[in-house]
Amino acid sequence: MTDQAAQSNRHFATDVVRTLVDAGFEALWAGGCVRDMLLGKTPKDYDVATNATPQEVRKLFGHRRTLAVGASFGVIIVLPPRDSEAEQIEVATFRTEGPYEDGRRPTQVVFATAEEDAQRRDFTINGMFFDPIEDQIRDYVGGQQDLKQKIIRAIGLPAARMEEDKLRLLRAVRFAANLDFTLDPETADAVLRMSSQLSVVSVERIAAEFRRMLANEHRRRALELCDDLKLLDVILPEVRSEPDPHKWSEMLDMLHQLDVDSFEPAMALLLTMLPLEVQPASAIRFPEQKPDDRQDVAEICRRLKLSNEENDRIVWLAGRLSLLQNVEDLTRAQVRRLLAHPDSEALLQMAIAQRTVREEPLEPIEQLIWERAETPLEELSPAPLLTGGDLISLGMQPGPEFKDLLDDLRDMQLEGEIDSREAAVEWVRGR
Repeated sequence: MTDQAAQSNRHFATDVVRTLVDAGFEALWAGGCVRDMLLGKTPKDYDVATNATPQEVRKLFGHRRTLAVGASFGVIIVLPPRDSEAEQIEVATFRTEGPYEDGRRPTQVVFATAEEDAQRRDFTINGMFFDPIEDQIRDYVGGQQDLKQKIIRAIGLPAARMEEDKLRLLRAVRFAANLDFTLDPETADAVLRMSSQLSVVSVERIAAEFRRMLANEHRRRALELCDDLKLLDVILPEVRSEPDPHKWSEMLDMLHQLDVDSFEPAMALLLTMLPLEVQPASAIRFPEQKPDDRQDVAEICRRLKLSNEENDRIVWLAGRLSLLQNVEDLTRAQVRRLLAHPDSEALLQMAIAQRTVREEPLEPIEQLIWERAETPLEELSPAPLLTGGDLISLGMQPGPEFKDLLDDLRDMQLEGEIDSREAAVEWVRGR
């Protein structure tokens, strides 16, 4: 987010509060934006809480600038002016909530005061309000103290908060890990006792939290907490079925060393714990292609309902890391095919993490990193010298041998043995 966009968001959030206050309502920033602000971070978005009802909010801002996406729960979206870079803002009426029958949504909502609203929220660090007009914090739950002491604590009875929305079991771990905070013992105990109930949460919501854990620099601690609190048994039972504690500890060390702040390389590295069958020759010869020998990884990605792009990236990364364990055995063509892949940089960082933990030489991978950075893509992966159409024009009959012939020619081109169309034609005619 640019500084201009961040400033626009803050100004718009302040204007929304001011508009409500000028109309005689109480209005405050709420939740994560207050937490981030107190941590010295720039909030990515702002939520506003008010005693105005959804109908009053829409009347005040106008129907054209509002969306009643969650009006039954007291939530209205207020849109920014057309010429603004600001993001839309969620305006929610102070409320208390009835029983949660599906582990996610309350059966009823009752409009309430700011203090009562704070009591329904998940963790103390997320339960604070801020008045941007008076520059004043409203803290009814001890959130400021827990921020200072770096504690993640459920508001009220931890089991009751987790019962309302089972995803909070995982959110407690994410906040503790990503912020490098400590889980309050009573909150941790509730997570452990209720961990199996995470299974009632949709896999999409679980995957969203898991993405944010693995994309963070504290991913090792997140996984340790998930393991200690038995959440990993629900999320990735295949990984936790690994009986070798040394292998698990080694993997955690690798994830800590991984110098990539994105989800897919971390997930791929984690899933390389799963045993790999013998790779088919095609997987070694054509490393730029999606491997078909990691169907176990692909199945996990599908079960978590990851996007097709995430699935493809994770399967490729998990399937190709083993090639770099014996990089000196790769041919020149294989190296160039590998380095031309758009995810090769992430793969090389995975190999660095792996070799660092295993105290293996880094020089072979560092050489590939240098080569990738210094070699233009069109040199790593030049246009093919001949196509299937060219073979037909040379009088060859289409058939299965076409692919083998073109693959062999491509290897020779990447090895530097054939570097012109004329030489390629001569080679084909000599076959």
